[in-house]
Order: sequence, then C-alpha cells, then structure tokens
Amino acid sequence: MAASSSSLASSKSLLGGRRSDGVSGLGFRRPSDLRRSSSSAIQISIRRWASLPARRLEVRAGGDKFGKHFEVATYGESHGGGVGCVISGCPPRIPLSEEDLQFELDRRRPGQSRITTPRKETDTCRILSGIYEGMTTGTSICVFVPNTDQRGHDYSEMSLAYRPSHADATYDFKYGLRAVQGGGRSSARETIGRVAAGAVAKKILKMYMGTEILAYVSQVQKVVLPEGVVDNETVTLDQIESNIVRCPDPEYAQKMIEAIDAVRVKGDSVGGVVTCIARNVPRGLGCPVFDKLEADLAKAMLSLPATKGFEIGSGFAGTFLTGSEHNDEFYMDEHGNMRTRTNRSGGIQGGISNGETVSMRIAFKPTSTIGKKQKTVTRDRQETDLIARGRHDPCVVPRAVPMVEAMVALVLLDQLMSQTAQCGLFPVNPALQQQIASDPNATLLTPKPV
Repeated sequence: MAASSSSLASSKSLLGGRRSDGVSGLGFRRPSDLRRSSSSAIQISIRRWASLPARRLEVRAGGDKFGKHFEVATYGESHGGGVGCVISGCPPRIPLSEEDLQFELDRRRPGQSRITTPRKETDTCRILSGIYEGMTTGTSICVFVPNTDQRGHDYSEMSLAYRPSHADATYDFKYGLRAVQGGGRSSARETIGRVAAGAVAKKILKMYMGTEILAYVSQVQKVVLPEGVVDNETVTLDQIESNIVRCPDPEYAQKMIEAIDAVRVKGDSVGGVVTCIARNVPRGLGCPVFDKLEADLAKAMLSLPATKGFEIGSGFAGTFLTGSEHNDEFYMDEHGNMRTRTNRSGGIQGGISNGETVSMRIAFKPTSTIGKKQKTVTRDRQETDLIARGRHDPCVVPRAVPMVEAMVALVLLDQLMSQTAQCGLFPVNPALQQQIASDPNATLLTPKPV
C-alpha cells in the first residue's frame, strides 16, 4: 500500500494541471523538475473531468507510409524476421505475379558482385493477399520477403559506440533506444518494400500510357559521365544492366568500377550520382502549390537511404543561364503535338508534367559504415575509436538504381490516380488535353491498349 501511494504521488507530481482549453489531457513538469524526481520510473497519468464529454487520445507515429491514392506502407528491419510492404489503393484486374516483383527485387538484392555488400540474401518474395487467380482484387496487397543471412554479432562494437554520419545517434536522440543489429529501420533493407511496390506501379504505368522509367549511374566519386554521352531518349535497360556498376557507357563503367575497387580494398567507401528518366509520362500530373510533381519526386528521392541532393531538369546548372538561354521554346511536331525544342525544365513546368521526358539526378553520399578507424563517442558519452564490422556496400549507387526507379514509379502513379480522380469525372477538353502521341486524338485519360 505504501508503494502504491508513493507511485500515485510521483505520478501526480508530473502533472502540470488542466490544459488551457479546459479539455482533459496530459500535463508535464519541466525536464529540470523530472531530473529532481527521486522516482526511478516516470509515470504519466491522464485526468478527465466528469463534466466534460469523453474524448479519445490518439498518438499517430509517422514515417512508414508513402502516397495518398496508391499508398505504400513498408515494414520490417534488417535483422528481424523479414521485410516487405502493404499496398493500398491498387486498381483491380491488373495481371500480377510474384515473378513481376522478383525481377526488380533481384536487381536490388545484396551479393550481386564484388562492388556490393557480400551479404547473401535471395530476397524471394511472397504475395500474401490482394491477388486472386493472377489478378489484383482492388484490396490491400501484402508482400513479404524473409531475412535469411543475419549476423547480429557483427554489431557488438556498434551497440556501444555510434557510427559517424550514421543514423545510430539520431535514432537514440529521437526514441531513446534503437535496434542495434543491422541498423533497424535505417538499414537499406527497408527499401525492399519500396522496390516491390514500385514494380506494381511500373506495370500499371506501362499498361496505361507506355510509361518507361530507367535509372543509371552517372557518377562515382570523381568519375563523371559527360553530358551527352548517353542519349536519354534511346538508352535501354539492357545497356544499363550490361555491367555491375549500371552505367550504360562501357568505358566510363570500367572507370567507375576501378574507383570503387580502389577504396573497397582499403575498407573505405565512395558516393555517386544516379540519373533517372521517365519517358511517355502523361501530361497534367502534379497539383499546384504544395503537391507539385517535382516536390513529390524530391521528397521520394530524399527519403531513400544515403541521399544528399536532388536536381530536376537543368538543376543547379540552370542558375548560370539567362532566361532566354534556359527557356524551352514550344513548336508543333509532324503529328500536330505541341512540344518543346529543349528540355531544361526536365518535363515539368509549374509543377505539372508537360509530356516531355522527366529527368532528374540524385546524389548519394559515401557509405557511412566503413572498416577504417574513426573517432566517435559511446552511448555513455565517452570518446573512443571505432572500426565498424559487418557487410556493407563500398558504394551504394549501383544497387540504388532500382530503388530510384521504384520511388519515381510510386510518385507518378499516385499523381496519375489523383489526376484521374479530379479531372476524369467529366469529358476532357480535347483541344487542350491531348497527349504526345502519333494519334492526335489521344486524350489525357485515354489508356494505352494492353
């Protein structure tokens, strides 16, 4: 009874009283008051006054969902039982199989070559719901990929000391604890769910409008693929996949591989840039002000692990030009379509797609977990040295290519569904809402025959 009274008194001491709006809620003392508390456990009480109507207290954690219409929630951790995603809002009657997803997951999986992490995972996916007789049902699609090659003992040092420039410290700052093995949700294995969902989005976009999304490595450290060496209108998936670094130019691909090998054998890492293009993107995608297409793309790209920069179209290089040099002049092509002679806008003007190829560049930092000694601090605030163990990519950009493609697909499909919901309820204006196609009668909402 004495212990109960003490606990109650401690709980009351933490309450700061009634909220200013009179509604029942939580009240807290200042942090300095909490530190002076002799209780070893902090308890939170909720007081409700009988005169007020009952209200629900709800705390929603964010960060695991992406999209408004085609919504994707990823789940799982690097060293847990598995990872995957739940897709909500997928249109019904889309032919879909595990093989469709596996093709993209195989491009992302670890252990592909000497310049990627040696972790051995097959990343074999299972679709647990949302499919009937090979077709989507319109209900939620759950995809699961088991983890099979965990090595928790590799993280013994990192359980005590923070890896410089890694999420170890900030997860502790935010949550007060973290999943040490594999980095938990900060691990790139989280992107398996994105790539699986992106495979579904890619297929729908291809069926609807013939949209094709391709990404490739255009820079590794100081090895930069010169502008114009790769033609973004004709580059193919086979060219990109022809080498382990995923650069479509063989000469520069070899230079990039050599740059990665040079730091890999020293236990170090390098960063790089991934270029992504989306061809045959429907016109009209993107909404004014806060939901501009490039704004959604920027958020999608910068949500990927290790990203540090994003450019659309001319990007930062456009700041060196005048308006007359930078503007994309319009003209009429042989099919009666209004086109632009150049594409410095990157296929987006005013936050809305104009039908030209959408092009962007994403910068990735060097992998933070390296095998070289670094100065750091332990969880109990002691300075120390750390040599990180574990299996990590010496350069993330080769495996980031399918991740970038997936996130672009998720954005484009979500914006397409938004456009269809808002502007597809009534007949479109055929004089203004034509797509870029050999058929001048193709409208914004005319799907491509399958």
